[in-house]
Amino acid sequence: MRGKLSGRFVPDKILLCCVILLSLFGLVMQYSASSYSALNETGDEFFYAKKQALALVFAAAVYPFVFRLDTEIYRKLRHVLFVLGLILLALVFIPGVGVENYGATRWINLGFTTFQPSDIAKFTLVVFIAGCLSKNSCVTFRSMAAILLACGAVCALIMAEPNMSITMCVGLVTVAMLFLGGAKAKHFALLAVPAVALVVVLIAVEPYRLKRIAAFLDPWSSPLGEGYQLIQSYYALGSGGLFGVGLFNSRQKYLFLPFAESDFIFSVIGEELGFVGCAAVLAVFGVIVWRGALIAMRAESRFDCYLAAGITAVIGIQALLNVAVVTGSIPPTGLPLPFVSSGGTSLLMFTCATAVLQRVAAKSQRQAFGHKMY
Repeated sequence: MRGKLSGRFVPDKILLCCVILLSLFGLVMQYSASSYSALNETGDEFFYAKKQALALVFAAAVYPFVFRLDTEIYRKLRHVLFVLGLILLALVFIPGVGVENYGATRWINLGFTTFQPSDIAKFTLVVFIAGCLSKNSCVTFRSMAAILLACGAVCALIMAEPNMSITMCVGLVTVAMLFLGGAKAKHFALLAVPAVALVVVLIAVEPYRLKRIAAFLDPWSSPLGEGYQLIQSYYALGSGGLFGVGLFNSRQKYLFLPFAESDFIFSVIGEELGFVGCAAVLAVFGVIVWRGALIAMRAESRFDCYLAAGITAVIGIQALLNVAVVTGSIPPTGLPLPFVSSGGTSLLMFTCATAVLQRVAAKSQRQAFGHKMY
């Protein structure tokens, strides 16, 4: 179906306002968290904030074009999109194309900028899974095979970078979509055994992962090593108290807390805005998940339902994992906070995902009002 949505369509204003609020709030917090390090590295305290602002402008420009694409296009092209995601993940291992940083090769160099394929691949996988689930009235071991193979392929390439955090996110999103698709407890029970065995193997083959787990259990056992970042995060969150030390007044951003503008930006939020600020940010994410769930439940087709649910799961799970890391609830691993952390690819993909959610909402509303697309 092509054409414009007819007259009475009104966007999900609550969802849209939450996304805009988080994105603009992210710009402010990125400036606060990165101003000192940016000044030392580039001589411009606004360097990282400017980059994110450009990414936000570009994302806002792309948003209406993504919104105009009917979701039926994604269903028809789900295999193509999935293969494209795999190709992008594989390209990072080509010398001269992939960019290595901090011991990981996660970015592709375009000459004028870089981007992270894993941010794209997790959404192309969601499209593929939504297509698989929409074809079957119930989930069986046979119908799960394609989904699990697809998830395994994506996870294997991401782990090779290596990027344990995105791998965890992809795995949990897949489990969530299978659950929503009707997978039974016995399915998950049988999957749990090989999954646990795989985690043990992955930890055993890379000693640094075992060190991270040890640092998670007792970060003060290596305060200048693996436990350093988590300890600094604790200091930031602890010093924030109830209302924080004040916006732009963080002390941990003075090169004490690594990746303050990206993976650990929630720590700076806690330090500057306190428990109240952290609770407010989490509340906004909660509203986004709530609106996404409503959109999925009201979707006019099974594919749209699973697509909206998968996108919502990515946003909610990634936000929870990020907060869990900075609060020491799970072992340290790098994962950006959606819409807030520094990262142009992440911001662009989450903005496009929001446009898809709005499109699903538009189609269901058009159906409710009895309008047609032409």
